Amino acid sequence: MKIGIIIGRIGGVDGVALETEKWIEVLQKMGHEIFIISGQFEGRKMNCENETRVLEMSFFSPESYWEQKKAFFHPDFNQDDLIEHLQLYAKVIENKIIDWINKFNIDLLLSENASCLPSHISMGIAIKNAALNTGKPIITHDHDFAWERGNRYVSPHPKINELVKNEFPLRIPNSYHAVINLHAQNTLNKKFNRNSVVVPNVMNFELPFGELNNSNKNLKQDLGLDQDDILLFQITRIVIRKGIETAIKLIDKLNDKKIKLIITGNYADDAGSAYYMELVEQIHELNLSKQIRFAYQDFSNKGLSGQASKNYSLSDAYAYARACTYFSTYEGFGNAFVEAILAKRPIFVNNYKPVYWPDIGSKGFKAIMLEDNILTDVAVKDMHEVIFNTKLNKEIAEYNYQLGKKYFSYDTLEEKLHELLDLATK
Repeated sequence: MKIGIIIGRIGGVDGVALETEKWIEVLQKMGHEIFIISGQFEGRKMNCENETRVLEMSFFSPESYWEQKKAFFHPDFNQDDLIEHLQLYAKVIENKIIDWINKFNIDLLLSENASCLPSHISMGIAIKNAALNTGKPIITHDHDFAWERGNRYVSPHPKINELVKNEFPLRIPNSYHAVINLHAQNTLNKKFNRNSVVVPNVMNFELPFGELNNSNKNLKQDLGLDQDDILLFQITRIVIRKGIETAIKLIDKLNDKKIKLIITGNYADDAGSAYYMELVEQIHELNLSKQIRFAYQDFSNKGLSGQASKNYSLSDAYAYARACTYFSTYEGFGNAFVEAILAKRPIFVNNYKPVYWPDIGSKGFKAIMLEDNILTDVAVKDMHEVIFNTKLNKEIAEYNYQLGKKYFSYDTLEEKLHELLDLATK
């Protein structure tokens, strides 16, 4: 089957782009021919034989930037003119999508988050109209919904709010939904009476990951650490919902100078660096500056194993982790949890809503779990035991790895894709 993937940006490190790459890999393994149309190919060369760029589809195109600004941020423009603009560029994009469908004789469309989140309104409208006008079945891979983003997609313009309500998520007869968690499935059914297939984010359990090797043998030395230091890793970006302040409190409560917390992500997405500065203040107040490392300059976040221009990959980080901290307060799924499982590292987690327990924890993973990020004495004692009891540490890691392979591997993704394709092509 010829499957056409529609995505605003591919090749980056955002969750939508990363999961799309995994879907492509598995769909190709299943024997399907994949074609991509996108506004941006980030960090990768286009293969002109099966990849097409439409500049207007980029989130950073003048058209998309202008419409987002006028619809949601600086609404100092006549809403009728704004609607006219959206319809004009929706038609431009629609025509280019239809030309692409016809050129490659595409059988099935796959819309990657573009039909559920109004982060590019005219593209979302264009996808709907292209699917209607061609009659092609379309699967929408829904990672996020507007109502999950607070007021981000609430406009002062009543007509824009009405348009968003009518167009997102896509609800046409020839459309089928894939969502990433049970909460999204239940909400979609309750709000719109739309059925969906839950497809969890997955990892490739067949590739080596998180292993000590010659290329990472000097990691501790390069980070200015002693060889006998015990490393906990926070392998996330620095944004407030990641709950990094709880990981810092944990270091204080463990009360062992040899335990160090390494934070690999940067604070580029932290507005005004406000949260980062709060963490710095917390570290100084607790006198932990010698035990906490902000190491984003040393680790590449471009894929799990790619080093790019940095010294080390995320795989190298996991290789040196005695355990991982993941005290998020909210996640759409939680890739960092599955990464730790893949790397055979224990993980300390907050019961982040609405996903962790229904979609992950209830499957039987052995993880020390906090509620509302409250570090009880019992939880700290249990974490101490996992850190220092090598036998227990390895038993937990191996048990979780086998469970992760069962629930979050490429085999799981292949089963779910078969289910989706059967629905869409019956």
